[in-house]
Amino acid sequence: MYITTNKCESRAECIKKCPTEAIRLIKGNAFSCITCGTCHDVCPNNAIFKNSYGGYVVDRAKCNGCGICEYSCPVESIHIEDGVVKGICSMCGLCGDVCESRIDASNLIDENRLSFLNSLKLAMPNVSDVNVPIQSNKSDKEFASRICMDTDYDKCTLCGRCEYYCPTNAINVTTQQQGICTDCKICEDICPTGAIKNGIVDSSACTLCLNCLNNCPSNSISIDDFKVNIIKLNQKINGSIISCLNCGLCADNNENGSLVKVDGNLRYDPSLDVLSDLSVENHQLMMADCPVSTLHETSDYKLEGYCVSCGKCVEVCQNDARSASVIEWDGKVSEDCISCGICVEVCPKDAITLKRGTIEVDLDKCIMCETCGIHCPKDAIPKRTTVKKEIADGFNMIDQQLCINCGLCQDICPEDAIIEKDGHLVVNEDDCIYCGACMHVCPSNAFLFERKFKDAK
Repeated sequence: MYITTNKCESRAECIKKCPTEAIRLIKGNAFSCITCGTCHDVCPNNAIFKNSYGGYVVDRAKCNGCGICEYSCPVESIHIEDGVVKGICSMCGLCGDVCESRIDASNLIDENRLSFLNSLKLAMPNVSDVNVPIQSNKSDKEFASRICMDTDYDKCTLCGRCEYYCPTNAINVTTQQQGICTDCKICEDICPTGAIKNGIVDSSACTLCLNCLNNCPSNSISIDDFKVNIIKLNQKINGSIISCLNCGLCADNNENGSLVKVDGNLRYDPSLDVLSDLSVENHQLMMADCPVSTLHETSDYKLEGYCVSCGKCVEVCQNDARSASVIEWDGKVSEDCISCGICVEVCPKDAITLKRGTIEVDLDKCIMCETCGIHCPKDAIPKRTTVKKEIADGFNMIDQQLCINCGLCQDICPEDAIIEKDGHLVVNEDDCIYCGACMHVCPSNAFLFERKFKDAK
């Protein structure tokens, strides 16, 4: 909620600017909706929802003007005019832009917020006791963290040894050059006669067991005239390495208890994973939610692609590119943030609240799955994985019957894709990148919006 400090001069600029008429003067001080959510809880038509900023918005297409929200508001902020519900704060921040005495109370400690709520009783003695639970994304933790087997991309040569030796197939190495030796030396490891050294085959020692041919991860070994040939080119291998993040999201989504996280490590018991329609459906959900898509099913419908933290990849890496690491994030984003709200949409733990020009992260909820960073269109959120999603296409239109012409969408659009035409705000889809900033900031739910993602090239 936004509150007014003792710097208020009663100029009422915040009242004039508020698009939802959620602010009023009481005894010379500006008071407003406290975003307690009571209106949301009592609405019989589910016409009031919590938006990405932590405020509340009325879906006027669902609202029938019954007035239950108005009668239930503990601070008498809600009022209905011509069938339109007003007085609910959407946390858009416009009041703070025009008046320095208006501040976001989520930045205050809980004791100060409680003091403010108690002050409402003095300012409005006819109001019933304000008994509002204090909710905040503030955490005592300084960092969200996870322990995982991480890759130093500067050292990694994409040879594929880690992928080959991973017992749960939790590492995917992809190279652009097919059929060319990556110098993984797996052929040397598995040659029963020691006939291969440094990529050179000793034909006198080779027994043509074909073990190297059948196990070469790059398909760079061939047989010609009873001789083993290794195709090598003196060039850098290009591609990517993706591995399980050990975030534990798959275990959280598992419904039969077969995949769990024990002391920070993933553990799977296939005997508990009995094949059924429900288990297949649950597998699909788990695989779809895997941030890096390493989780997959085997031919007998068992799960693979989860890291068990055995350290085998670290042991076999020839370049010290794999290591057990602690990955931390303090919840901060770069100045490139455009308040698009995609991170809020995709976060599987509801750990992110949108702010103007930034985000607020509940570090107690964050599991470091990096889904937010993977989808961030401006790379404003740090991530370790090389997996990246980008916006493929979308649809964006303003419902003129719901639009209140507040201009918030126009102000926040990073591409100036919202223009005025014939006295109405409309979306110029030639310029729209479908980021969603307009949709999230809209206090009247006036946007008809869809978006699709695809793997970034």
